[in-house]
Amino acid sequence: MLTGSEPKKLIEMYEPGFLAELFRRMTLIREFELRAIEERRGGLIPGFIHSCVGQEATAVGVCLALTSEDVITSTHRGHGHLIAKGGDPKYMMAELAARSPGYCKGRGGSLHIADFSLGILGANGIVGGGIPMATGAALGFQMRKEKRVAVAFFGDGATNEGTFHEAANQAGVWKLPVIFFCENNLYGEGTAMRRCTPIDDLAIRAQSYGFPGVIVDGNDVLAVYEAVKTAIIRANNGEGPTFIEAKTYRYRGHYEGDPQVYRTQEEIQSWMKKDPIIAFKKKLIESGLFDDGDMEEMQGSVIMQLDEAVAFAVNAEKPATEDALAGVYADTHNGLVF
Repeated sequence: MLTGSEPKKLIEMYEPGFLAELFRRMTLIREFELRAIEERRGGLIPGFIHSCVGQEATAVGVCLALTSEDVITSTHRGHGHLIAKGGDPKYMMAELAARSPGYCKGRGGSLHIADFSLGILGANGIVGGGIPMATGAALGFQMRKEKRVAVAFFGDGATNEGTFHEAANQAGVWKLPVIFFCENNLYGEGTAMRRCTPIDDLAIRAQSYGFPGVIVDGNDVLAVYEAVKTAIIRANNGEGPTFIEAKTYRYRGHYEGDPQVYRTQEEIQSWMKKDPIIAFKKKLIESGLFDDGDMEEMQGSVIMQLDEAVAFAVNAEKPATEDALAGVYADTHNGLVF
C-alpha cells in the first residue's frame, strides 16, 4: 500500500522553513533539468542527458532526511540526487559543459559527478554500479562504529542485476546501515518492468535477504521523507538495511532525443496529473502556511540561481590539452595508462 500525507499533517509535524526548503529544492531540480536540456540544444553541453523530470520528490525526500555525514551513490539519472544532497548547480552546470571548474574538472560530465565533501560518492553510468559502493561504505561505518548511513539510489531495472542481489545478501547477513532506494519509474531504458520482472512490487525481494521492504508513493515528498527517516533509525540502531521502493515516473525519455516508442502519450499524461511539485505546492497553500506569493518568490529565486549557474559555465575555462591525463591512474611499471 502506498503511504501519503495530508495538508493538516504539514502544520502538526513540520517547520515552515523545512517545508519551504522541500519545495524550493524540488523546484530547483526541475528547473535545472529543463535548463540543462535547453543548454544542450544550444550547444553549451555536449553528450547525453538523462533527465529526472517528474522524479524530484524521491531525491529531495531522501536527501533531506540525511545528515551531512551520511552518503549516497547515484545513477545515470542523478542530477536531482546531487542537488538534493547539497550540490551547487553552478559547479554542476560547469561539469555538464565540460569546464575546468566543474565538480570533476569537466572530465566526468553528466554521468559521473562526485563530491566526497558532500557525501556524494558519485553518479554512475553502470546500471546498479552504485549499489555495492554504498554497501561498502556502510560496512566501513559499521566497522568504525559510526552512526552514519549510506543510501544507494537505483532504478527498477537494477533489481535484476547481480550487484543488487549480492549487495543485498551481504547487507542482510551483516546488518549494514544501508538503505536500498529504488526509484521505480516502470521502465528500464525502453523496456517496461512487466516484460522483464515477474512481480509487481519489487520491495518484496527484501524478504529474501532478511530485512524490510517498504513501498511508498514516490510523488509524495513527505511520504518519502518519513519512510527514509524510519529506515535511518533502524540502521542507526544496528538493525540493518531497508529496501524502499518509490513508485514514480519520468516525464521525458530515457535520454534527450529518445523517440519513446515504448509508451503512450496517454500514459505520460496520466502521470503528469500526479506531478510531485504541483501536488506539494497545493498542499502547502491548503495548509495555510504559504500563499501564491510565497511560491512565486521561491520559484523566482531558483530561476535567478540557474541564470547565474549558466553564466558561470559559459565563462568558465575549458580544460587544457596538456592536462588530459591529470588525475588518471597509471601503471608506470608496465607503461600503461588507464
